[in-house]
Amino acid sequence: MIRAPLAAAALLLAGTAAAQPAKRTWINPIDIDYRYNFEQINDNASYRTGADPAIVRHQDAYYMFQTLADGYWRSTDLVDWTFIKPSRWPFDSIVAPAVWSDGARILVQPSMMEPESILATDAPDTGRLDFLVRRMPPLPGATNKAPEEMKPGEIPPGPWDPALFKDDDGQWYLYWGSSNIFPMYGAKIAFESGRLIYQTKAAPMLSLHPDLHGWERFGQDHCACWAPGKPSPSYMEGAWMTKQGGRYYLQYGAPGSEFNAYANGTYVSESPLGPFTYAPWNPVAYRPGGFAQGAGHGSTFEDRHGNWWNSGTSWIGYNWGMERRIVMYPVHFYPDGQMAASSRFGDFPHYAATSKVEDPESLFTGWMLLSYKKPATASTTMGEFAGDRVTDENPRTFWVAGANKPGETLTLDLGAAKTLRAVQVNFADYKSNRFADADDIYTEFALESSLDGSRWSPLARTGEPRRDRPNAYLELPAPVKARYVRYVHGHVGAANLAISDIRVFGSAGGKAPAMPGGVSAKRDSDERNAHIAWKPVGGAVGYNVLWGIRPDRLTLNYQHWADQGTTLELRALNKGQGYWVAVEAFDENGVSRRSKPVRID
Repeated sequence: MIRAPLAAAALLLAGTAAAQPAKRTWINPIDIDYRYNFEQINDNASYRTGADPAIVRHQDAYYMFQTLADGYWRSTDLVDWTFIKPSRWPFDSIVAPAVWSDGARILVQPSMMEPESILATDAPDTGRLDFLVRRMPPLPGATNKAPEEMKPGEIPPGPWDPALFKDDDGQWYLYWGSSNIFPMYGAKIAFESGRLIYQTKAAPMLSLHPDLHGWERFGQDHCACWAPGKPSPSYMEGAWMTKQGGRYYLQYGAPGSEFNAYANGTYVSESPLGPFTYAPWNPVAYRPGGFAQGAGHGSTFEDRHGNWWNSGTSWIGYNWGMERRIVMYPVHFYPDGQMAASSRFGDFPHYAATSKVEDPESLFTGWMLLSYKKPATASTTMGEFAGDRVTDENPRTFWVAGANKPGETLTLDLGAAKTLRAVQVNFADYKSNRFADADDIYTEFALESSLDGSRWSPLARTGEPRRDRPNAYLELPAPVKARYVRYVHGHVGAANLAISDIRVFGSAGGKAPAMPGGVSAKRDSDERNAHIAWKPVGGAVGYNVLWGIRPDRLTLNYQHWADQGTTLELRALNKGQGYWVAVEAFDENGVSRRSKPVRID
């Protein structure tokens, strides 16, 4: 068929969207209108980003605040998010805010190095925010000295990366810290007559120990080195407190937001100010492999059905190390207190939870990635930014069109007719030259499908309301059989049309791969490291290496592509802790049975 112009097709947009059933699935990175950043601007290298998500459930909805957004998002289902521009935003912008709902209102406290305000709202859906505290008091004992000049017991300025927590008895607490030198602090506080009162002195809660905890080590896959006797470059940051089952989980992000291994960990106590004990099953949320890499510095919250979730920050890092996105994973609390976020297939489509879910892994749809390393043909290309980069599962490589104009196309050949269920289109920022919100910053495109590459049918398109969608996710209302998928450009609000990855999900309709055999696991003399190996599985697209502290609780995983081989150096283990590991294979048809767990000796 002849392709209709996108502008004309857009006239049918509202009716088409209304006819579709309610969305049932979601994907990481989550599909929101990430805002353009202004922290690091040079050579027109502006970029969209989202980081440090603080998500709370308030009455009948969920509210998400994050770094440098000049507003916040609202959702009623954790799938569709609407940006809310506040009535009052008296900061230059906020970074890593503390957010808490006490049932009647939401409190918002930004990170600060000098006294600033705390806001509150009892009508967050309207955007109306009021002052709760117009000016924070100085931190007791804080100093402006350089770290090397500080005496024991002195506290650096802040609170930076704060977290608010209100206990069941009504008592408020404040936690904070972002440093490779200083610990995380905590204090009992109160709000009285428009003031914040420190009721106790700031006390150390926890610190990093990368010499004991492999996952706390700096660098890609925890591989950065530093001189003995000098402070580790690993950062502890992103405090968050969760009370569940009578236990207090004080969470933190490490080792650094600009790496694939950014993760969340926790210390546990029977009291909100400790003493806290390091959890041997750390990290809590971890995803160093796959497309959306990184899971650190976020929040933990309970949904309306009684399910728990952990949000975090995923790394992109092309324009700058702090170019990031938001991810979210379902969490399970075991009866003995172990907390674990499920990141297995963490950037594949998952069902939205509409009731209590006992096994977080049951939310995985089973829709497999059909687009990995498939050929892609572009209508035009700028320089070396070729079309085949959109299927490599790497957000730091991308296609750039010769011109940012309607009608530009990018066509994927899946190799054979397959059943399509969803498509995620991930845009990149290449010299985007945008530094603020504007009416023309929105995303519009159509997707088409074909069995033979000649006759094309509409597959999906962006809908109303018009908004920016750097990580647009389109679930198909019904399965579609196709070999080819074509992106047809309408509009992006950047100087260049750049797409990092078009990810197609569904099934090839065949038999799932065989279970990997020959799994072996050898621990180094440095107990933080282990070498995992297994035999290759014919036709596998990738493998999940799963490990944990019990053979029946392999709560952590590393997604590993088949073309990367069948060995993995695992550098995230805790000294003195025993582990088990298993491997599963996956392809375009499904997932194999897991191998029998073996001890990491």
